[in-house]
Amino acid sequence: MAGVKVEDLTFAYPNSSAPALKGVSFEAGEGEFLLLIGRSGCGKSTLLKHLKPILTPHGGRSGRVLIDGRPAAELDRREQTSRIGFVFQHPEDQLVTDKVWHELAFGLESLGTDERAMRTRVSEMASYFGLDGMFFRKVCELSGGQKQLLNLASVMAMGPDLLLLDEPTSQLDPIAAFDFLSTVKKLNTELGITVIMSEHRLEEAMQFADRVLVMEDGELTVADTPAGTARRLMDNGLPMADAMPTAAKISYALGLPGIAMTVNEGRRALNSLGLKKKLLPPTPVRSRGEKPAFRASEIRFRYERDGEDILKDLDISLYGGEIYGLVGANGAGKSTLLSVISGVKPPYSGKLFSDGARLKPGFSAYEKRISLLSQDPRVLFTRDTVREELVSAADARGTRGSMDRIIDLMEIRDVLERNPYDISGGEQQRAAIAKVLLTEPSVLLLDEPTKGMDAAMKAVFGKKLRALRDMGIAILLVSHDVEFCAEHADRMGFMFGGSIVAENTPREFFRENIFYTTAANRIARDVYENAILSGEVTALAREDLG
Repeated sequence: MAGVKVEDLTFAYPNSSAPALKGVSFEAGEGEFLLLIGRSGCGKSTLLKHLKPILTPHGGRSGRVLIDGRPAAELDRREQTSRIGFVFQHPEDQLVTDKVWHELAFGLESLGTDERAMRTRVSEMASYFGLDGMFFRKVCELSGGQKQLLNLASVMAMGPDLLLLDEPTSQLDPIAAFDFLSTVKKLNTELGITVIMSEHRLEEAMQFADRVLVMEDGELTVADTPAGTARRLMDNGLPMADAMPTAAKISYALGLPGIAMTVNEGRRALNSLGLKKKLLPPTPVRSRGEKPAFRASEIRFRYERDGEDILKDLDISLYGGEIYGLVGANGAGKSTLLSVISGVKPPYSGKLFSDGARLKPGFSAYEKRISLLSQDPRVLFTRDTVREELVSAADARGTRGSMDRIIDLMEIRDVLERNPYDISGGEQQRAAIAKVLLTEPSVLLLDEPTKGMDAAMKAVFGKKLRALRDMGIAILLVSHDVEFCAEHADRMGFMFGGSIVAENTPREFFRENIFYTTAANRIARDVYENAILSGEVTALAREDLG
């Protein structure tokens, strides 16, 4: 089993004005589960890549990384491949073959494993990870959650004793994310594998960790148990305090004994207070444009002539001055819907309207001022620096005068001279959003825009979305981040089987759901049935407690 020791690790990227890592030191014992958290760009991904030398970025470094007492740099490629597993943030980055069975076997083939042993190992992995039902399917047909599970299974097929994961759930829906994290914990518990994982999704992740490491501006500032970390962050008002699990924030704000870390602990603590049952008033319906800025009617779409319909008689209306939040499982058709609305993929049946006028196939999304930010922001990047990306977008629309304001809003001034592929996932997301905003869209389509963002950046981004909404822009927000949708959306929709099967205002929408709802609602629904935000729960409880 692998133990890890990092001693005074300092690293700076070429041409960077400040180090990405500053004297980082910590140890991970054999079989320990460490959770690495911090704001976007704080150095989490850079640190993880230093734990597998073949992934270590170029730049100046000092300090040491030891694996079982040996310098990590002394491990040859074969030993690194077999002993140190790495799961990346973007599932597609790690997939190299066309079939599920071949993906499971690929790493073993590269290690020269004999055929009999390979067949046994591949079969075992498929069974353990529940992939046997899709064993012969094409990788491109899998959902995001299935692809990420396949990546994990492919890594585990090589028998690592150290597993590194860099925000592995950022593109997964809430159910798939919890299942994935539960599987990682199961590997840690049952096989004794050492796990070091960076993650922004702390609502689910913190309960699985033995210890939490907090990074801020390249430095390690806190190392403690999950509950101890939550208390220290909130006691000192540190930036990551707002990212703590809802149960922790509610129990801390109410001065309850101990810090609750899970929904179950939060429910028990809240229910023990003898609070009065109460309903909040319905969500006010926001004033919006009289006519839809965009409307889709009875849309049907399939990728292949003889294939299955992905969108089935789908109807949706988007209004200027409104944020529409759309949730649903991976594979429900949400991203496909965005491609249809933006004109990238024409439907074979149904009608599309912009400002009341019917759109013909092949319409120009640019001329209609419909802007799409896809799930992978990197598809927007074609230039050598972030600054060049923004200048190209501004010059195309004539919005150079807005550049400085948007750069400051998205907090990307420090990365303007860097290649967009060399910055963190959260920084890439913010740079892509800035580029999209420079096109001055009237209809803005966002596919998982908060992916990779820390809590502080989400708050800033939420304010910007509301400002765009107040300017009359119609915003369609496709997201797995139900907490963000609950706080910022004006209307919610649930997508299943290629159609939108439910719509409502946020409070009524999340009140009706069991799984696709906020942690605050799951914690408080026995007493405050339609409270959906932690601040609402805390305010109501304080009022009852006097």
